[in-house]
Amino acid sequence: MEHILIIGATGQIGSELTMELRKRYGNANVVAGYIPGAEPKGELKESGPSAIADVTDGEAIASVVKEYHIDTIYNLAALLSVVAESKPKLAWKIGIDGLWNVLEVAREQGCAVFTPSSIGSFGASTPHTKTPQDTIQRPRTMYGVTKVTTELLSDYYFNKYGVDTRAVRFPGIISNVTPPGGGTTDYAVDIYYSAVKGEKFVCPIKQGTLMDMMYMPDALNAAITLMEAAPTKLIHRNAFNIASMSFDPETIYQAIRKHVPQFEMIYDIDPLKQRIADSWPDSLDDTCAREEWGWKPAYDLESMTVDMLEKLREKLK
Repeated sequence: MEHILIIGATGQIGSELTMELRKRYGNANVVAGYIPGAEPKGELKESGPSAIADVTDGEAIASVVKEYHIDTIYNLAALLSVVAESKPKLAWKIGIDGLWNVLEVAREQGCAVFTPSSIGSFGASTPHTKTPQDTIQRPRTMYGVTKVTTELLSDYYFNKYGVDTRAVRFPGIISNVTPPGGGTTDYAVDIYYSAVKGEKFVCPIKQGTLMDMMYMPDALNAAITLMEAAPTKLIHRNAFNIASMSFDPETIYQAIRKHVPQFEMIYDIDPLKQRIADSWPDSLDDTCAREEWGWKPAYDLESMTVDMLEKLREKLK
C-alpha cells in the first residue's frame, strides 16, 4: 500500500480510517473519497487530498484512481442494517452495483480492494456460538444479503481476474469519535453518551441478547493489518471473522455502572432491531484471522469502557 483511496471517507468507519491511514502512510498518500452532500470537514478535509468518489459512478472512480496513482481502495460505501431494511433497492445499488464498479476499476488499474463484510452476513440458521469461519450464510435482511454477495463477488474477482480482494466481517463497532448511523448495535455507543450526560438510557435491545462488538481502534487496526499481510499467508480472503468481545445490554450497563454508579437503564424494545439482532451470532470464532495474518485485539469491555468514558467526558464538556 502506497497510494490509498477511501470510498465513503466521511462515514462511521471511513472518517477514522482515513485519519489513521494518513498517520501511517502520510497525509498526501491517502485520498478521502466522498459524495456531494457528505463532504469532508475539519481535520479530515484539511489534512490531505479529497475527491468525489461515488460508487455508483465507475468512471468517476477510475479517474480518481488514475489521477492519484491509487494502488489500494477501501470501499466503505454502504447503508447500515436498519436503514437498509427501509431502503432495500438503494442498499443493493450502493452495496452491490457500487462494488461491481469498484472491482472493475481495480481489475483495469491493478488495485487491491478492501470491502468490509459484517456479522450481518450470517442468519438465523448459522451456528450462533463461536460461529465458524466457513459456515452456512442465509441472512434474511437486505443488509445481510448484500454482505454475502459482497463476499462472493470479491472472491470471484480474485479467482477469475487475480484482483487482490480482502475483507473482514466487522462486528458492532463502538466509537467515541463518529456518532452512530443507523445500525443494530448502535445502542452500545448511545449508552456511553447517556452515561456521560447523566441521562437515563432507554435500551432498544432486550436483556440476554448477545452480540459481538469491537472498539474502533481495533477495527481500524484489523482493516489495515489485513491489507498489509503477505498474500502468500492468506488461505481465506472474503471475509475473515474477527472478534474482540461479546456482551448483552445488561453486561455493558454493569461495566459502565462500575464507573458511573448512579447511571440508570430501562428497556423499550425496538422490534426491527431486535429481530435483526436475534439473527446474528452471539460470538465468532476468529482463529483463521489470528493464524493467517496475526489478528489480535487490544481492547476488552473494561478497557474500552474506561477509554470511552474518558474520551466522551472530554468531548462533551
